[in-house]
Amino acid sequence: MAVIAISRQVAALGDEIAAAVAERMNYAFIGRKVIEQKIVELGFPAEKLKKYDERKPGFFASLAKDRDEYLDYLQTAVLEAASKGDCILIGRGSFIILEDLPNLISVRFVAKDHIRQQRLMKEFSWDEKQAQQRITESDNNRLGFHKSFFNLDHEDPEHFHLVMNTGILDIESASQIIVELSRQLITPEKEEAGKKKLSELLTAQRLVNALIFEHKLNISFLKAVIVDKKIVLQGVADSTALAEKAVAVSRSLMPDYLIESAISVVQDYKAYP
Repeated sequence: MAVIAISRQVAALGDEIAAAVAERMNYAFIGRKVIEQKIVELGFPAEKLKKYDERKPGFFASLAKDRDEYLDYLQTAVLEAASKGDCILIGRGSFIILEDLPNLISVRFVAKDHIRQQRLMKEFSWDEKQAQQRITESDNNRLGFHKSFFNLDHEDPEHFHLVMNTGILDIESASQIIVELSRQLITPEKEEAGKKKLSELLTAQRLVNALIFEHKLNISFLKAVIVDKKIVLQGVADSTALAEKAVAVSRSLMPDYLIESAISVVQDYKAYP
């Protein structure tokens, strides 16, 4: 049926509700550890995850090549997990990575600070100051993460089918709402269209990975967009020759597609310090 993407504030019961929905619908619950493990399996160094994973990168980390590599691996991990269908993904920008899927349900969970404080104080035996510090740190990191990697405000409700206040709704009520929303919104036609779109997105991302990681083409912000049987390459390169090489390699890898370049060429462009 649906692919469900969850965004949540810390201590807003996002993980608990997602797990309850997964149990009700017999869906796979793709949590933090699953995505992290997949990112590392794809090739990103485990010791560098803490610089980027659902947090605002520091100044130098935001300029490093690792930043773009992490995003490529993250998008691949999310797309591969979603391609198996009938799953719930939580955090790490999954709602924006998958936003074009016709069979996507995207939900965000929020709660007032004092409610989140009480939950953290109870769970970790913290005082109010410690709980608020954790809330502030987490909120800032998640805001910075989405700004840095996706250039959006993840608190904007326009990105979601539904925003739920878990200071009002309990786990059972919230999970039941999501189940009913999925049943009402996702038709067999949307599910089939979603599978097709997901296949296109994954094919495009794997082409990008091949160009960047296998063929070592130093093109910043590289993206491939598939429309029917045409692939358009986007990004920033420091020479026309590099953009032309990307097209030539893509044609050799994807002979059944028409390859076009929309790569911007900026002379003396240096992507990383």
